[in-house]
Amino acid sequence: MLNRQQAPDFKQVSAINFIQPEKRLLTNGVPVFTIYSGEQDLVRIEFIFENVNWNRDKPLQAIAVSTLINNGTNKLSAKEIAEKIDFYGAFFQTEYTQDQSLVTLYTLNKHLHSVLPIVKDVLTNSQFPQNELDIYIQNQKQKLQVNLKKNDIVSRKEFAHALFGETAYGVDIKAEHYDGLEREALLTYFKTAYAPNNCTIVVSGKFDAAGFDLLDSHFGRDWDKSEVVKNAFSFSPTEKQFVYKEKPEALQSAIRIGQLAVNRKHEDFSGLQILNTVLGGYFGSRLMANIREDKGYTYGIGSGISSLQQAGYLFIATEVGADVCGAALTEIYKEIEILRTTLIEEEELNLVRNYMLGSMLGSLENVFSHADKFKNIYFAGLDYDYYTKYINTVKTITAQELLALANKYLTTESFTEVVIGKK
Repeated sequence: MLNRQQAPDFKQVSAINFIQPEKRLLTNGVPVFTIYSGEQDLVRIEFIFENVNWNRDKPLQAIAVSTLINNGTNKLSAKEIAEKIDFYGAFFQTEYTQDQSLVTLYTLNKHLHSVLPIVKDVLTNSQFPQNELDIYIQNQKQKLQVNLKKNDIVSRKEFAHALFGETAYGVDIKAEHYDGLEREALLTYFKTAYAPNNCTIVVSGKFDAAGFDLLDSHFGRDWDKSEVVKNAFSFSPTEKQFVYKEKPEALQSAIRIGQLAVNRKHEDFSGLQILNTVLGGYFGSRLMANIREDKGYTYGIGSGISSLQQAGYLFIATEVGADVCGAALTEIYKEIEILRTTLIEEEELNLVRNYMLGSMLGSLENVFSHADKFKNIYFAGLDYDYYTKYINTVKTITAQELLALANKYLTTESFTEVVIGKK
């Protein structure tokens, strides 16, 4: 009989299998990576464009174009685009990230021939109508005003600016940046960035040879190339920085601390992810145990490692009661110091190993998840050996190696510390 008073034994994940893509080229040379799954009559097609031609005087061009790209072409209005996509039960979305802009289509295979011409029209003939731009500017300025009253958003904004300055990763967006948006400049950026020589297509789902031929017929020709300059930024660690914006009426203070680190390309990245998990990367982490469970200073606290194309960084973020902000900071630095001076117990390390391997396995729930894992390595210039090495590192890293990583990367004397509220 099952003894419900005894926890089951840990069983470490033995192997994780990834669905690797097949690469083909459209007639005009656009790479298409297909991750096939024939279980459902559904396909996701992602058109991924590098953010290019960075202009610090016009920092909103890429994000504005990404947001407004489906708001009207020289054939269809924004309403007509939405109605046509909806008629076929498809879903069409845009997304802006710090390195790329994505245009994504979800559709049933039987409707590919009907919806692909709409997407082609958007990607080649978008017009950015002035009335839509005016509405966007008004809405974004109002949203910015609201966000500047939210301590957690301001802390994230100040932290990024302190680390990355006036680059696409850290530019300090102000209302006047929205006022500076001009339709002609957006059209110029659109024609430059949304071009076949700046495009990668990732297809996941039930997508066969006929689907590829259909894709090629629409996007493999009659699509003009452009002159693009890929964004390139360089960053150097700085001396410890303090950013404190006092809000006397604040009931809570937002804390965000951290520094530049390494990205996915670096050999230490996997080990640093494990160290981060111990510190604040899951619900059973040390920061949660101390600052939430023991001290009751916050509902939630976490740490993370972010990998961008040009940089990596680590951070700790939380919101705490304004009256305990100083005490919370003390406890955060205390937990970091323990990681730098004391070996992690084997029981805790095994718990983290199982959590991370289980999370990796659980994140591969469908073919779209496999495509996301591929994008992580492809745009970092890596291959599937990265995941093999990652899994091996999680299984075999020692407490002594983690101690060395803590002393190498958790150098609090060079941390940037941002506090918004009361300290």
